[in-house]
Amino acid sequence: MWVFWTFLLYLSLSGVHSMFSEVTDSVLPPHALHNPTQRNYGMAVTDVDGDGDLEVVVAGYSGSNLILKYDRDQKRLVNIAVNDRNSPYYNLRDPEGNAIGVMACDVDGDGREEIYFLNTNNAFSGQASYSDKLLKFRNGRFEDLLSDDINVRRGVAKRMAGRSVACVDRKGTGRYSIYVSNYARGNVGAHALIEMDESASDVTKGIIALSDVASQARVNKYTGGRGVVVGPILNDARSDIFCDNENGPNFLFRNNGDGTFTDMAAQDRYQHDGKIDIVYGNWNGPHRLYMQTDQKTFKNIATKSFSVSSPVRTVIAADFDNDLQLEVFFNNIAYRGNAPNKIFRVMRRESADPTITELNIGDASEPEGRGTGATVVDFDGDGYLDLLVAHGESASQPISVYKVKQSSGNNWLRVMPRTRYGAFARGAKVVIHTKQSGVHTRIIDGGSGYLCEMEPVAHFGLGSDQATKIEVYWPDGRSLTRPVSPTDMNTVMEITYPGGKQNCTDFILDNKTQWINTSR
Repeated sequence: MWVFWTFLLYLSLSGVHSMFSEVTDSVLPPHALHNPTQRNYGMAVTDVDGDGDLEVVVAGYSGSNLILKYDRDQKRLVNIAVNDRNSPYYNLRDPEGNAIGVMACDVDGDGREEIYFLNTNNAFSGQASYSDKLLKFRNGRFEDLLSDDINVRRGVAKRMAGRSVACVDRKGTGRYSIYVSNYARGNVGAHALIEMDESASDVTKGIIALSDVASQARVNKYTGGRGVVVGPILNDARSDIFCDNENGPNFLFRNNGDGTFTDMAAQDRYQHDGKIDIVYGNWNGPHRLYMQTDQKTFKNIATKSFSVSSPVRTVIAADFDNDLQLEVFFNNIAYRGNAPNKIFRVMRRESADPTITELNIGDASEPEGRGTGATVVDFDGDGYLDLLVAHGESASQPISVYKVKQSSGNNWLRVMPRTRYGAFARGAKVVIHTKQSGVHTRIIDGGSGYLCEMEPVAHFGLGSDQATKIEVYWPDGRSLTRPVSPTDMNTVMEITYPGGKQNCTDFILDNKTQWINTSR
């Protein structure tokens, strides 16, 4: 089973017009360096080069990992992880690794995200033959922390055959742990939770000692781990963990507030009631949409068409066309005949379950695509989410890129909370209040979609509506509320941690998108 989670609001009638247009040839044409025809898997979004823009990190399985950066002059995505030992991104390539999962988060609290690649190297379960990589920007380049002597001695890199990875601020400190969803074979390959041992580390000197604290946190379970997602599912602000497993029950770990978790065994946000719901896809099994009730239980509201079995890989929920309503994108892999991707709209209704309608997906159908991973990011700053789809496993194919056929005049708001150290606040909850449509909620993604991680931004499409107030809840329980003025609409708002250390300044991305640093 593969999982993605988010916060669905509501959806409308099925559109006659198609959703996506392919722009691969103009934005990321097939190329030996920038978009090689190879087997790729997971995709993540972070600021790799520290310039304030977001890059897409691609897990290369039969070739090197890629770091795709949008070049505003060329209006193209270019791979900055070049085969040059003098490049600061050289070690991110890791051509010897068979990367499958990828994510980014600030492990050591230096304000910059580390990047974790999960390598399987042909191991389906149990023990793998090659170590994962946890790459930190240090000494002017990215270096692998798991290869440091201190971590080799600690035996942190156990070389397990994992699948997805996600980050969780389990204690609310602003430093993240990395949850590794391993695929166990018997009693080999329990789920792992890797974090910095503060007592043995010296961040100022670049010494980062790592420990696997899964046993301490009570999440060291043996199962066929597939998907993992993190956020305040059962808690109001603290990060819980949902694991979607194969050949065994799913896990829903509630954060106890002391760094430990309790498996509540059950969730994404589809209602506008503030609760977190969950959508996930089953491999050739019925897909699920679990809505959380007032009793904090979950019921499956997936319709017959939504739940139709498919060889699904990645699932993404987002408001692609900024019409106030979230869509759910299913990325399928054509491993035995055609398997087109699908997209659904989930329309909220007062005092009733949402209605679910399949939409015309347009060019992103990819009936012959070997879809593996996918992610969303607004790489060109136009206020609309762009969709990137990776391919592989059963055949080598280049990455494809899609843009939404825009609805002119739709408002939007993008919110980017920061931790006390200035990094992206993965797992934070963002709530906006609007003039007409009530309350809408997003979680800053720390890993989802199966193998992937979305951009660290709460993206709100608003149609003709306007936001009036914003609330941000950090994983430590701290919160901030501030009004939203009409001039804030159609901007990216950076929200500083209340009383934190971050020092940011206002700047302009382009003539369409303004970034606003605010702690008001």
